[in-house]
Amino acid sequence: MSGIELDDFGSLVERPDARLRRDSADRWPALVRPANGLGKAAELADWLAAVQGAVPLRPLTSPRVILFAADHGVAELDVSARKAGTAGVLAKAAVDGTAPVNVIARRLGVPVDVIDMALDCDPAELPDEVTAYRVRRGSGRIDVEDALTREEAEQAFRTGMELADRHADSGTDIVVLGDLSVGGTTPAAVLIAALCGTDASVVTGRGSGIDDLAWMRKCAAIRDALRRARPVLGDQLALLGAVGGADFAAMTGFLLQAAVRKLPVVLDGVVSAACALVGQRIAFRAPDWWLAGHATGEPGQAKALDRVSLDPLFDHGITVGGGVGALLALPLVQSAAALSAELPEEKPADDAESVPEPEA
Repeated sequence: MSGIELDDFGSLVERPDARLRRDSADRWPALVRPANGLGKAAELADWLAAVQGAVPLRPLTSPRVILFAADHGVAELDVSARKAGTAGVLAKAAVDGTAPVNVIARRLGVPVDVIDMALDCDPAELPDEVTAYRVRRGSGRIDVEDALTREEAEQAFRTGMELADRHADSGTDIVVLGDLSVGGTTPAAVLIAALCGTDASVVTGRGSGIDDLAWMRKCAAIRDALRRARPVLGDQLALLGAVGGADFAAMTGFLLQAAVRKLPVVLDGVVSAACALVGQRIAFRAPDWWLAGHATGEPGQAKALDRVSLDPLFDHGITVGGGVGALLALPLVQSAAALSAELPEEKPADDAESVPEPEA
């Protein structure tokens, strides 16, 4: 496999059209009173106009949820409320349509794709279309070993790129991006701490709902993994292989190629935020094509989103993961697009005809 030239993304990723963003903003006085009355919805519509390169913009009619699934070896240290190696249970629920994200997706009419990158289960337990991209079974324990080999990291990264191209080519107009993992918030915290230059305790959250003892174990694992991360900070693929995982590499590849293809993405939790931070290091303009769906309360997520200059669309205390929070933000984004696309412009009054001449 030939090496991936990450530097190419710096020139391939353009910025959304700032002129069209201004043109969109200038339309609101003719669409609604007061002109700023739609608040965040109008701001989102202006961003979408720049992303789509169109004013008025097109309604968002083909959204999709994509969930990258993996087990992380560091979960063996009891840093998660879930048992190590059980992310397959989460994936099966999403495939069967019984996960929280499926309930919301059915209501909104949005397809849900589950992509097995490194689940620690028999591939026969899941449909072929789910396991087709699997890189390996589980990942290495990042406090003492690499999560992936260099070749596996490149394979996962390419998978993310290929999926972004597929959806851009097939007409998907916005993606809700999430993860299904056990132990995933630990490598996410490592990546964020490494790239932001912070200590383990600053980015260590409660993840799946761990107690104080588990939090201390998690903090220690992040501290140890940070020592392994620092020597490879200058090589993002090596970093993803050392302290990330196949889901992280795939998600980062997806985010960057989506930005190249001008396909907007709504980020879910701390895992996608960590991948966004890695993606920003590769192509600094890439975050202009992404939205942060919601705040999870994870300190690492807040740190990463601040670094990539993304503000969560809402904070409703949703910590369940699996794309739920980001999907709940989708109706706001779709409504913003519909308002710009469908509101009629008011015709300006002709003062000379509307005001009678005074009698002599």
